[in-house]
Formats: sequence, C-alpha cells, structure tokens
Amino acid sequence: MLETPRLILRRWREEDVAPMAAVNADPEVMRWIRDGGVLDEQQTRGRIQAWESEWESRGFGLFAVEIRSTGELAGFTGLSVPEYFPEVLPAVEVGWRLGRAHWGQGLATEAAVAAVRFGFEERGLERIVSITQVGNDASERIMIKLGMRPVQETVDPTVGRRVRVYGLSADRYRIGRGRQEAGSDE
Repeated sequence: MLETPRLILRRWREEDVAPMAAVNADPEVMRWIRDGGVLDEQQTRGRIQAWESEWESRGFGLFAVEIRSTGELAGFTGLSVPEYFPEVLPAVEVGWRLGRAHWGQGLATEAAVAAVRFGFEERGLERIVSITQVGNDASERIMIKLGMRPVQETVDPTVGRRVRVYGLSADRYRIGRGRQEAGSDE
C-alpha cells in the first residue's frame, strides 16, 4: 500500500469490481484505451484477477486508487509489462485510468508519481515507459510531469492505432528527485 496526500494506492478487493466496471463502461474514459471499446463487469473482474496475478508473479502491478477522504475507488495506476507490445520489450509501463469524476484534479499525476517512485525506489527498476495513443494530450502531459521524454512513435500492433512511447531511466529519475529535494525546477 502507498499513500499520497489525497490517495491510497492498494491491492484489489472484491468490492472494487463494480466501481471499476463503471469506469471501464464509460466510452469517454475508454476512448484512448486500445480500440476504444468499453468493458463490462465480467471483463473487468477478469482484468482485476490478471492484475492481481501480476502482483504475485512480478512483485508489482496495478494499484486500486482510493480517495483518502471518502474511500471511493477512483480507478487504477501502477506498473505492468506491456506484453501486447513486443516492440518496446523488455519494459515496465506505468499506466493510469480514473473515472471522469476524478479528472482535472491532478489525481492521475499524483498517483502515477507514487507508482514511478515505487518502481524505481522499491522495486529497483532501471527504466519505466508509458504508452499513449497519439492525440491523448492529457496523458502526454502527465508523462512529461513524470519527467519522461518521448522515445518513439509507432503503431500499437493489437489495434493499429498510432502511439507515442515515453521513457524514464532510473538515473534520470534520481537526478530529477535530487533537484526536487534541493528545491530547483531546472
């Protein structure tokens, strides 16, 4: 479990299935995910089971993102291996998905910062990437706030959509953390 000023990032529970299914059923939320299709409750349950399996096998995965003040499930953030995308492997990807009620408040950035810190500081990763479809400007802004830089533009082999891959090395992350701790924005 990780905590930020406004969020709790934790493992998944049975009671998370319905609220996460509601997030996954929103066409606007899913617009930039794979082919843009929505997921139902059964598909969401299967995804959560897969995310939990990744925790067991890899020691990292996608966290359920809970609003500290209300206990409401906002969505997810965390780390996964983008096996669907062999071109970028080996890689660990940071990703996020929040319900629309939680957009525009900096919560995705807050959660992703914690996930990246976890990956580098707790799991000793050497590199983290993030992948977004071209046109998803909101996600690209988060990637830039994480200190990531564009690495390549290519096509998602599973759906044929153009994507941008951003990356951040552990060394660059440490340099950025040092500047933050010193109070510099350079």
